[in-house]
Amino acid sequence: MKKAIAHQTALLLICSMLLVACGKSGNNIANSTNNPTVTTGAVNAIPIGIAFAQTSNVALLGQEGTDGVKIAEKYFNNKGGINGRPIKLVYQDTGGDEVGAITAFQTLISKDKVVGIVGPTLSQQAFSADPVAERNQVPVIGASNTAKGIPEIGDYVARVSSSVAVVAPYSVKAALKQNPQIKRVAVFYAQNDAFNKSETEIFQKAVTNLGLDLVTVQKFQTTDTDFQAQASDAINLKPDLVIISGLAVDGGNLVKQLRELGYKGIIVGGNGFNTSHIFSVCRALCDGIIVAQAYSPMYASEINTAFRKAYLEQYHREPPQVSAQAFAALQVYVEALQSLDKKSNLNKLRLPQLRTELNKELLTKKFQTPLGEIAFTPVGDVIQKEFYVAQLKMEADGVNGKFSFLSIK
Repeated sequence: MKKAIAHQTALLLICSMLLVACGKSGNNIANSTNNPTVTTGAVNAIPIGIAFAQTSNVALLGQEGTDGVKIAEKYFNNKGGINGRPIKLVYQDTGGDEVGAITAFQTLISKDKVVGIVGPTLSQQAFSADPVAERNQVPVIGASNTAKGIPEIGDYVARVSSSVAVVAPYSVKAALKQNPQIKRVAVFYAQNDAFNKSETEIFQKAVTNLGLDLVTVQKFQTTDTDFQAQASDAINLKPDLVIISGLAVDGGNLVKQLRELGYKGIIVGGNGFNTSHIFSVCRALCDGIIVAQAYSPMYASEINTAFRKAYLEQYHREPPQVSAQAFAALQVYVEALQSLDKKSNLNKLRLPQLRTELNKELLTKKFQTPLGEIAFTPVGDVIQKEFYVAQLKMEADGVNGKFSFLSIK
């Protein structure tokens, strides 16, 4: 009987010790459950979530974001990470819809235990997924979300992608500089996408503010492939300028069909055209499209030179805007974490506290990024000084092209 009691007592003692040990480490950022470790070395890596589209018709744009954060991860870890501690990117596919983005955010927050999130790919997704991060008090930085109202979603929502209200008018002014005789303007936009609905409002306002005639507004879906009806209706009204708010695939196909139906005037593309993937869609007919941009590979700074060099070596083409913005988003997290670690040892912060303190830290700093110097307004919108306008120039083979930057001074 005594042996049985002794045996039970020993078992209870062991269980109690295990529970105490688990309780001491369960909510600490150094815990391996909350903070997955890298495959080499004994130091735990700090997990940062990446919620980009890896599938669906948005995958091309999502891939550009992924390209940017991969370069940033390698760059900053080679420089010592967070004061000697590496970062580790944790990826979740958002797909192209709101449900996919919400699921990705929930997984990154609850299962992967990330300290913050970069994403999602689309503004449409951000309006649904960002509130998930806000409710859980997890910082989120948008790298390609430019629609009106996104930073206002909550205290934990910020973006490094400048508002379309700031960027879009530059391209219309550039078109007028090329052809001062422009009077009649036709506008097209994807009505099923929050960003494009927001962007077209800015474009339409810019057109009227410049005293131009808005002769038609044509709607389409990002999933459409046939634009013959809308294109024909617009061409019959003899516009001097066409403005398109869409994504690379649908927007590129619309450009192609406009040209094939005989439209010869200037075309302005919205932010969805800021990708080299559009070259493969409208090919030779992409030539001449004007697009405003928040990034230039030619921007002279140490960090942009390093980013551009790494991108060229990896992908053998100039880095696009979304890749640069994704790099900048991860840079913001890294430098904010470095600063916070010097003030409060990250190992001593429980995960909820770390997320909150990280959010406070990133909103109060300035960052020298490939986009130039950026900071944040109190609500989390990016403050950026440099903007550009590029014109697509296709090579003789009609397959390859580049963004040729125009003077907007």
